[in-house]
Amino acid sequence: MYDRLHQHISRLVSLTDDEFAFLKTLFIPKKLRRKHDLLQAGDVCKSIAFVEKGLLKAYTVDAKGVEHILQFAPEDWWISDLYSYLTGEPSDTQIDALEDSELLLLERGNMDIMVENIPKMERFFRITLQNNYIASQRRIKSALSQSAEEKYADFIHRYPDIVQRVPQHMIASYLGITPAFLSRIRGRKAHPD
Repeated sequence: MYDRLHQHISRLVSLTDDEFAFLKTLFIPKKLRRKHDLLQAGDVCKSIAFVEKGLLKAYTVDAKGVEHILQFAPEDWWISDLYSYLTGEPSDTQIDALEDSELLLLERGNMDIMVENIPKMERFFRITLQNNYIASQRRIKSALSQSAEEKYADFIHRYPDIVQRVPQHMIASYLGITPAFLSRIRGRKAHPD
Protein backbone atom coordinates (compact mmCIF):
# COMPACT_ATOMS: atom_id res chain seq x y z
CA MET A 1 0.00 0.00 0.00
CA TYR A 2 2.92 2.37 0.50
CA ASP A 3 4.44 2.03 -2.98
CA ARG A 4 2.80 5.15 -4.42
CA LEU A 5 3.80 7.19 -1.35
CA HIS A 6 7.40 5.99 -1.67
CA GLN A 7 7.52 6.96 -5.36
CA HIS A 8 5.91 10.31 -4.58
CA ILE A 9 8.43 11.19 -1.86
CA SER A 10 11.36 9.91 -3.97
CA ARG A 11 10.65 12.56 -6.61
CA LEU A 12 11.80 15.22 -4.16
CA VAL A 13 14.01 13.55 -1.55
CA SER A 14 15.90 10.28 -1.30
CA LEU A 15 15.17 8.12 1.74
CA THR A 16 17.09 5.10 2.96
CA ASP A 17 15.16 1.87 3.43
CA ASP A 18 15.35 2.36 7.22
CA GLU A 19 14.03 5.92 6.96
CA PHE A 20 11.10 4.82 4.81
CA ALA A 21 10.35 1.89 7.12
CA PHE A 22 10.18 4.34 10.04
CA LEU A 23 8.11 6.81 8.02
CA LYS A 24 5.53 4.10 7.24
CA THR A 25 4.91 3.59 10.97
CA LEU A 26 3.75 7.22 11.24
CA PHE A 27 0.95 6.94 8.64
CA ILE A 28 -2.45 5.45 9.37
CA PRO A 29 -3.97 3.47 6.47
CA LYS A 30 -7.65 4.21 5.89
CA LYS A 31 -10.14 2.88 3.38
CA LEU A 32 -12.95 5.26 2.56
CA ARG A 33 -16.01 4.13 0.63
CA ARG A 34 -17.54 6.28 -2.09
CA LYS A 35 -19.77 9.07 -0.72
CA HIS A 36 -18.29 8.75 2.79
CA ASP A 37 -16.56 11.68 4.41
CA LEU A 38 -13.01 12.13 5.59
CA LEU A 39 -13.77 15.50 7.19
CA GLN A 40 -17.04 17.14 8.15
CA ALA A 41 -17.45 20.89 8.40
CA GLY A 42 -17.32 21.88 12.06
CA ASP A 43 -14.79 19.19 12.98
CA VAL A 44 -11.11 19.88 13.55
CA CYS A 45 -8.94 18.45 10.76
CA LYS A 46 -6.56 16.09 12.56
CA SER A 47 -4.63 14.73 9.57
CA ILE A 48 -3.48 15.30 6.06
CA ALA A 49 -4.26 12.49 3.65
CA PHE A 50 -2.18 11.06 0.85
CA VAL A 51 -4.34 9.37 -1.79
CA GLU A 52 -2.95 5.95 -2.67
CA LYS A 53 -6.06 4.98 -4.64
CA GLY A 54 -9.33 6.73 -5.45
CA LEU A 55 -10.57 10.29 -5.73
CA LEU A 56 -11.70 12.83 -3.13
CA LYS A 57 -13.09 16.34 -3.19
CA ALA A 58 -12.84 19.19 -0.69
CA TYR A 59 -15.66 21.72 -0.68
CA THR A 60 -17.65 24.26 1.28
CA VAL A 61 -21.39 24.83 1.29
CA ASP A 62 -22.69 28.41 1.34
CA ALA A 63 -25.74 29.76 3.19
CA LYS A 64 -27.96 28.93 0.19
CA GLY A 65 -26.82 25.29 0.25
CA VAL A 66 -24.66 25.64 -2.87
CA GLU A 67 -21.54 23.49 -2.96
CA HIS A 68 -18.23 25.16 -3.92
CA ILE A 69 -15.51 22.65 -4.78
CA LEU A 70 -12.06 23.76 -3.66
CA GLN A 71 -10.00 20.74 -4.69
CA PHE A 72 -10.08 17.34 -6.30
CA ALA A 73 -7.50 14.82 -5.08
CA PRO A 74 -6.81 11.76 -7.23
CA GLU A 75 -4.03 9.24 -6.67
CA ASP A 76 -0.67 10.73 -5.74
CA TRP A 77 -2.19 13.90 -4.26
CA TRP A 78 -2.53 15.25 -0.72
CA ILE A 79 -5.80 16.59 0.66
CA SER A 80 -6.65 18.33 3.92
CA ASP A 81 -7.98 21.53 5.41
CA LEU A 82 -4.51 22.82 6.15
CA TYR A 83 -5.79 25.83 8.10
CA SER A 84 -7.72 23.64 10.54
CA TYR A 85 -4.89 21.06 10.65
CA LEU A 86 -2.29 23.66 11.62
CA THR A 87 -4.40 25.86 13.93
CA GLY A 88 -6.64 23.27 15.59
CA GLU A 89 -9.70 25.41 14.77
CA PRO A 90 -12.90 23.82 13.42
CA SER A 91 -12.99 23.39 9.67
CA ASP A 92 -15.50 24.97 7.33
CA THR A 93 -14.52 22.40 4.70
CA GLN A 94 -16.01 19.01 3.94
CA ILE A 95 -13.90 16.26 2.34
CA ASP A 96 -15.68 13.31 0.72
CA ALA A 97 -14.69 10.31 -1.37
CA LEU A 98 -15.95 10.38 -4.96
CA GLU A 99 -14.68 6.82 -5.47
CA ASP A 100 -13.75 4.01 -3.11
CA SER A 101 -10.39 5.25 -1.84
CA GLU A 102 -7.31 4.10 0.03
CA LEU A 103 -5.60 6.81 2.03
CA LEU A 104 -2.56 7.25 4.23
CA LEU A 105 -3.27 9.69 7.05
CA LEU A 106 -0.58 11.72 8.77
CA GLU A 107 -1.61 13.28 12.08
CA ARG A 108 0.03 16.48 13.29
CA GLY A 109 2.00 14.84 16.10
CA ASN A 110 3.33 12.19 13.72
CA MET A 111 4.33 14.89 11.23
CA ASP A 112 6.41 16.52 13.98
CA ILE A 113 8.01 13.17 14.84
CA MET A 114 8.73 12.55 11.16
CA VAL A 115 10.53 15.82 10.47
CA GLU A 116 12.45 15.58 13.74
CA ASN A 117 13.71 12.07 12.94
CA ILE A 118 13.99 12.40 9.15
CA PRO A 119 15.06 16.03 8.54
CA LYS A 120 14.89 15.68 4.74
CA MET A 121 11.12 15.23 5.10
CA GLU A 122 10.94 18.84 6.25
CA ARG A 123 12.42 19.76 2.86
CA PHE A 124 9.87 17.49 1.16
CA PHE A 125 6.93 19.18 2.88
CA ARG A 126 8.37 22.66 2.29
CA ILE A 127 8.57 21.99 -1.45
CA THR A 128 5.10 20.40 -1.42
CA LEU A 129 3.65 23.46 0.35
CA GLN A 130 5.42 25.78 -2.07
CA ASN A 131 3.88 23.89 -4.99
CA ASN A 132 0.48 24.06 -3.29
CA TYR A 133 0.88 27.82 -2.83
CA ILE A 134 1.83 28.26 -6.49
CA ALA A 135 -1.22 26.25 -7.59
CA SER A 136 -3.45 28.34 -5.30
CA GLN A 137 -2.07 31.57 -6.72
CA ARG A 138 -2.58 30.29 -10.26
CA ARG A 139 -6.19 29.38 -9.42
CA ILE A 140 -6.87 32.83 -7.90
CA LYS A 141 -5.42 34.58 -10.95
CA SER A 142 -7.46 32.35 -13.23
CA ALA A 143 -10.66 33.11 -11.30
CA LEU A 144 -10.01 36.84 -11.53
CA SER A 145 -8.73 37.19 -15.08
CA GLN A 146 -9.78 34.27 -17.30
CA SER A 147 -13.04 33.73 -19.11
CA ALA A 148 -15.05 30.60 -18.30
CA GLU A 149 -13.87 29.07 -21.58
CA GLU A 150 -10.23 29.72 -20.66
CA LYS A 151 -10.72 28.28 -17.17
CA TYR A 152 -12.27 25.12 -18.59
CA ALA A 153 -9.53 24.74 -21.23
CA ASP A 154 -6.88 25.18 -18.53
CA PHE A 155 -8.62 22.62 -16.29
CA ILE A 156 -8.82 19.93 -18.97
CA HIS A 157 -5.20 20.60 -19.95
CA ARG A 158 -3.90 20.36 -16.36
CA TYR A 159 -6.18 17.58 -15.11
CA PRO A 160 -7.26 15.37 -18.04
CA ASP A 161 -7.68 12.34 -15.78
CA ILE A 162 -10.02 14.18 -13.41
CA VAL A 163 -12.25 15.34 -16.30
CA GLN A 164 -12.94 11.68 -17.12
CA ARG A 165 -13.76 10.74 -13.50
CA VAL A 166 -15.85 13.66 -12.23
CA PRO A 167 -19.42 14.64 -13.19
CA GLN A 168 -19.83 17.84 -15.20
CA HIS A 169 -21.71 19.65 -12.41
CA MET A 170 -18.71 19.18 -10.09
CA ILE A 171 -16.30 20.57 -12.65
CA ALA A 172 -18.64 23.55 -13.03
CA SER A 173 -18.61 24.04 -9.25
CA TYR A 174 -14.82 23.93 -9.21
CA LEU A 175 -14.66 26.50 -12.02
CA GLY A 176 -17.28 28.74 -10.38
CA ILE A 177 -19.80 28.52 -13.21
CA THR A 178 -23.19 26.88 -13.63
CA PRO A 179 -23.50 23.38 -15.09
CA ALA A 180 -25.65 24.80 -17.92
CA PHE A 181 -22.93 27.29 -18.85
CA LEU A 182 -20.29 24.56 -18.79
CA SER A 183 -22.51 22.46 -21.04
CA ARG A 184 -22.65 25.34 -23.56
CA ILE A 185 -18.85 25.70 -23.42
CA ARG A 186 -18.40 21.99 -24.04
CA GLY A 187 -20.93 22.14 -26.88
CA ARG A 188 -19.02 25.01 -28.54
CA LYS A 189 -15.74 23.07 -28.20
CA ALA A 190 -17.33 19.98 -29.75
CA HIS A 191 -18.94 21.95 -32.61
CA PRO A 192 -16.79 25.01 -33.36
CA ASP A 193 -18.09 27.33 -36.08
